[in-house]
Amino acid sequence: MKSLISALLAAIVFGSASWAQTSWIGGVEDLPLMPGLIEMTEKSVVFDKPGGRIVDAEAIGRIDLAAARRFYADTLPALGWSPVGADLFRREGEVLRLVFSREGGNLILRFSINPEAAR
Repeated sequence: MKSLISALLAAIVFGSASWAQTSWIGGVEDLPLMPGLIEMTEKSVVFDKPGGRIVDAEAIGRIDLAAARRFYADTLPALGWSPVGADLFRREGEVLRLVFSREGGNLILRFSINPEAAR
């Protein structure tokens, strides 16, 4: 039910045309991948356990840091994530942390979702 609600919210946020083109972090149907980023699938780990999900994923791209922060600040709340600090979001007992870094001309974005108690 949670993923259906997330999908419906995303459809509203992204609109029908862009919804069909939206990429998502593999195995995480409620974590969009900003256009211009490519998921580094060899570095992704997704566990779904009774106490909550554990997700560790990375993406890379030649995009602007400010644009990436703006994209996630705009899209994540529409998917139910509430901002609680710089690059930190909370939803339904989970915490999502975005960690940005640079490597050459590329922006590296690390996504980390953990049960709230495991912060």
